[in-house]
Amino acid sequence: MAAPPSSRRSNAVLAAFSSVCLPLAAFGVALPVVLPDYYARHVGLDLATVGYIFMAVRAIDIVLDPLIGSAMDRTRTRWGRYRPWMAASAPVLMLAALMIFVMVRPGAGPAYLFSWLLVLYLGFSVGTLSQLGWASVLAPEYDQRSRVYAWWQAFNIVGVIAILILPAAIVQLGLGDYVAGVHVMGWAIVAALPLTISLALAAVPEPVNPGDAPHGGWRVYVDLLKRPTVSRLLLADLLLGVAPGVTGALLFFFFDEIKGYGQAEASIFMLLYFVGGLCGAPIWARLATRIGKDKALIVASAIFASLYVVATLLPGGSFALTGTAMFVAGLPYAAGLFLLRAMMADAGDEVRLETGVDRTALMFSILSATTKLGHVFALIPFTVLGWIGFQAVPGPGGNSETSLLALQIMFVTVPAVLIAAAALVLRNYPLTPARHDEVRRALEARG
Repeated sequence: MAAPPSSRRSNAVLAAFSSVCLPLAAFGVALPVVLPDYYARHVGLDLATVGYIFMAVRAIDIVLDPLIGSAMDRTRTRWGRYRPWMAASAPVLMLAALMIFVMVRPGAGPAYLFSWLLVLYLGFSVGTLSQLGWASVLAPEYDQRSRVYAWWQAFNIVGVIAILILPAAIVQLGLGDYVAGVHVMGWAIVAALPLTISLALAAVPEPVNPGDAPHGGWRVYVDLLKRPTVSRLLLADLLLGVAPGVTGALLFFFFDEIKGYGQAEASIFMLLYFVGGLCGAPIWARLATRIGKDKALIVASAIFASLYVVATLLPGGSFALTGTAMFVAGLPYAAGLFLLRAMMADAGDEVRLETGVDRTALMFSILSATTKLGHVFALIPFTVLGWIGFQAVPGPGGNSETSLLALQIMFVTVPAVLIAAAALVLRNYPLTPARHDEVRRALEARG
């Protein structure tokens, strides 16, 4: 007996809902990729200090995420559970974007970066968690949920591509230097936030899952971590978060110091990488409907690890060859990002069936915490490079052979190993499509 059908959301509704990803994704790529390099090269902070600040703020943010998620699960308003939180995130993010991207000047100290980065991460957590929770209730059926999160991921990648184009376009068109490009990046985020959030709030409904009022304290959090389904998703997400985080954090340094390309060329390579992810997303969504989300993600991760090694080991000197390789390597990039979130929404149904309580936001906050923890670990290479004498702006003698070798190992080997390990973690994943159908039937019967 099949699970009861769900209403299929129109493409227009999913596009309106996913439009919020445009500014949020811009933050997502700017935080680990653009800002560390910008604050080290142009603001003048020590590279190791930048790494410490980002790790410290991430650590605080990780602690706050479960509190935010638990508060969302307890929220009851006539506008829904997640929509008020998304609306509240807009002014916080707009102010933080102005201070982090636009108002900062050379010579700003560590306290400036730490304080405004903390504000930014708080608003970012509220915005992303509310959107992920909202997505989980738009379509409860297994394959339709993959479709919702595929749209979500496609707009995330479009946001990443758009924000990466801006600094390079400013430089290439002669409208300003890289610093001006980062300022434009900030203004674009500020402009997009109220527009996209208003569109989503006006055009997209928010169904509410029935269930008992959430209860319990930190014990609930621990109980969720003990669930085999949840723990596997978290470990896979951690591995798949560290891997691209390392890539993003070291990309400009790698292509500059190892391959001999400038920042504008490296930005184009990253752009092609994300275009590949955008093109590949429908492939993995379709594969997930055929063989299940877990198996599709295993296949994507194995391919991802192989393509990444090939792309990064190609010799420099040929812009066309490197660009093509980065595009191909990016094809599996999106699979882990949207399939893991769709799988966590499925796990939320299982928890709601077994406990009678909807803890979707709390579960996404845990998933968000592992993603952020992965980004913290991804910043460790900054401190390692600082310890061995790597300089963001090399002196007359350049960087040492030892520091360059360490840069290559961390950029090429570490991400590939982590991505392959994620595929192993998901072997024999218990929440199959058939099991989720059983869960949905039981939830429908309960009413």
